[in-house]
Amino acid sequence: MEITFEKEYLSELYYKGECVDKKRRFQPPVVKKYIKTINILESVSGIEDLFLYNGLHFEALQGNEKNFFSVRVNDQYRIEFTTKQVVSEIVVTICNIEELSNHYK
Repeated sequence: MEITFEKEYLSELYYKGECVDKKRRFQPPVVKKYIKTINILESVSGIEDLFLYNGLHFEALQGNEKNFFSVRVNDQYRIEFTTKQVVSEIVVTICNIEELSNHYK
C-alpha cells in the first residue's frame, strides 16, 4: 500500500523521527513504534492483511469517524487513517495519531 500523510507533523514524525510543532512532541519509544506501524501499513498488500497483526488491533471506526480505520501504536496511542483505491494500488492517508485516553472527549 502507498502511504500519504494528511498533516505535515505526521510526515515529519515518520521521515525525521521528530516534529517541529511543540504541541506534537512524542517520547522516542512512541515515535519508534509509530514508524514501525507505518512500515507495516506500507508492506501489506491489502487492508484485510492488517487482521494478521493482532498487536495492531485493526478496526473500522464508527460514529463521526465512520470512514476511518485505526491501528494501535501502543497501549496509549493509535493511528487513524483512510483508504482509497487508485488504479491497482490502495492509498492509505494517515490522518492522526491520537492518545486513546482523549479520543472519547
